[in-house]
Amino acid sequence: MVGTFHGHAHNRKCQLHWHPLYIPGTGHSEGEGCEHIFSASNELARSTRHASPFHRHQSIEEHFSFWDKDKYAALSNFLWNHYQEALKVIATLTVELTIIKAELQLTDDDFPRFLHEECNYLESLKELPVKDNLCIRYVEVLDELVEQRADWVLAREAANNALTEIPASSLMQINQALMAARIKVDSSYVKLQHAEALVAHMEIQLSIDVRWEIGGEEYNRFKDEASLSQYRTALDELERLVVMRLFELSKLSLSGTGISNLMCSLQR
Repeated sequence: MVGTFHGHAHNRKCQLHWHPLYIPGTGHSEGEGCEHIFSASNELARSTRHASPFHRHQSIEEHFSFWDKDKYAALSNFLWNHYQEALKVIATLTVELTIIKAELQLTDDDFPRFLHEECNYLESLKELPVKDNLCIRYVEVLDELVEQRADWVLAREAANNALTEIPASSLMQINQALMAARIKVDSSYVKLQHAEALVAHMEIQLSIDVRWEIGGEEYNRFKDEASLSQYRTALDELERLVVMRLFELSKLSLSGTGISNLMCSLQR
């Protein structure tokens, strides 16, 4: 089982197998018992950082001795409050679930089936089909071809206007300008030829007789698929970075400062 806080740093497939929300018998337990202890014991670092080994061990022992006694003293209230909360949740959610099942014509057997179907779906999405990956790459190559053609046109226009502001008597400047323009045009043309060859190679692999038009149906379809894939990758990376940042703030005992502003910024 992965704790609920750590679980959000894992992918969806991992959560379906190991998140407490989907494990029978876990109830409302978040699986972060160690984190509760560490959140209080981390404060010892400030007072014991420069202490001698004896006083460091003494402080740690006294801290956890008081922790045990304090939690044991509050154990009855803890069990009673959670028992009452569990009864209230069961009564409330049972009514809500009954209404939802009636409206959607569901049974209790449907919910495990939904999880199983989602797991199978995610298993099949480990990688896109080879042809879809080639089509996405073909769209990217077409975009590169358009960019290289535009760069080549700009380089030719710049070469045609290279001598407009140079005095006719300055042969050295004329020679340097012509040399720079020629190099730029040749470089742009080589890149354009490479892009053309790559597009032709992709068309042979995909058996495409007529080149896709920019903005056409096939182009837009796989362009959207590529954008969606990039969005999902960026979203996963953002989630990972946010969780890492929360861990850092927790270690610095700053987990309660500025988080609301962070969450509001993410929502915007």
